[in-house]
Amino acid sequence: MTESRRDFLRFVLAGSVAAGCPFDLKLLSAAEAPTPQLDGDHFEICHKVRDGQKFIPPPVSKRYDIVIVGGGIAGLSSAYFLREKNFLLLEKEPHWGGNAFKEEFQGQGFATGSAYDFVGSESNQLAKEIGLEQLPVNFADPTIVNGKWVADTWRSGIDELPYPQKIRDAFKQFRKKMLALDPEKHVKQYDSEPLTKYLQGFPPEITHWWDAYGPSNWGAKSADTSTYIALQDFHDFASEEAKDDRVTLPGGNGAISEKLAALLLEKYAAQMLTGATTVAVEQLKNSVHVTYFHDGQLHTVSARLAIMTAPKLIASRITSGISPNQRDAMQAIRYAPYPVINLIFDKPIYNRGYDTWCPNNTFTDFTVADWTIRNQSGYKQKNNILTFYTPLDEQDRHKQLTEDGCKKIALNVLRDFKKLLPEFQADPIELHMYRRGHPMLMATPGNYTKTIPEARHPLDRVFFANADSEGPESLAMGAVASSQKADNWVAQRLTGKTSAQATRSVGYAV
Repeated sequence: MTESRRDFLRFVLAGSVAAGCPFDLKLLSAAEAPTPQLDGDHFEICHKVRDGQKFIPPPVSKRYDIVIVGGGIAGLSSAYFLREKNFLLLEKEPHWGGNAFKEEFQGQGFATGSAYDFVGSESNQLAKEIGLEQLPVNFADPTIVNGKWVADTWRSGIDELPYPQKIRDAFKQFRKKMLALDPEKHVKQYDSEPLTKYLQGFPPEITHWWDAYGPSNWGAKSADTSTYIALQDFHDFASEEAKDDRVTLPGGNGAISEKLAALLLEKYAAQMLTGATTVAVEQLKNSVHVTYFHDGQLHTVSARLAIMTAPKLIASRITSGISPNQRDAMQAIRYAPYPVINLIFDKPIYNRGYDTWCPNNTFTDFTVADWTIRNQSGYKQKNNILTFYTPLDEQDRHKQLTEDGCKKIALNVLRDFKKLLPEFQADPIELHMYRRGHPMLMATPGNYTKTIPEARHPLDRVFFANADSEGPESLAMGAVASSQKADNWVAQRLTGKTSAQATRSVGYAV
């Protein structure tokens, strides 16, 4: 990119960069970029919680039936299901949505994560209930590799891959081997084994593909991937019988969060706080005390029950009364650092496929923001918005902590995109980056069948609801499913059932 072009390329950076830390930074990327303007509490409170500092809670100021900690899609759906109860919903960011957060540019929606849903899923059913019609993707994923665009990579596309015949034959052999395995017959076995066991003896090109696909979908390269989740996904897209049941809207699952928040705010705005960072959840004999910062002040409220929709990484650090074994399980779940980049073009650059895989680049894949509405009658694409998924290795999490680090990540994405195909040699009018430090649980071996069941067990008055209570990967449907279980558990606890009785009713082991 030329320096003259840099003078008017707008670079927008936002998102939390550390566990539990609200962070919203917007700046212009010019030859001399201005000092970043930071909003909210930034890192101070969050790092104190992480480092074990205890806060002295003030006296209880209000009482509720339920306090919900976390305003992502799990927290919002929990509030929606419990909207007839006296609830309080607390969210650390200045907006609702968590990983499913929708942004807009000149009226066009685009995703900052959580790209799509599935027909018939819990989140798809909820979307219909609140008046959203998610539209079908209906297009097999292509791959761009070695300067060639290949449609339907793992079926008809194998013969089009720009590799020697021996490598293409190996892709076919790997496909046959994986489709011959039934992931549901030996769940624990496959979940305990890394995918690399099944990649042995195959050429590195196949590993390269998985090392793009895995980090994007569940945060892990093949060496850290549970074979179970790889098999499950592979059967969904590589078998001849597979049908694309993905649905979405511009903004991805952020469209669901946006609609849930709007519906709740119409009636319950006084019971919903953004910019509220929870620092302690103390379980007592007959109540739960929740302490949080809001508008620079520390507050404590009392509730009969609490729902923790924050990731286990955070919940384990701020909730008292968790047994050592359960806390160890919670903290054994690994989370991938995950920035998402949106390149906004004022002319058509790419509309050939919804989700396109790009192995051996700084990003794993990219989606077309308005894919599902592009062919609707009367629709005209004003801007071509492409969303790039850019998961980082865990040891590179710190690269998101500084303005310069974020600019390097974002500009490397633009550089690599331009190298893919000749027609990509164009500059965007804006470049948006949403950075997240610990958003996605990694589908590591044993996580689904061993760690998650140990980590999600409810306490007497606290239920843990999040996509990382369901697994095996971070999905909107898992977040909504966990909130439905929280609703069931709360309803039974409020009618006098014990925690053990309520826990069994939602299908969790006691």
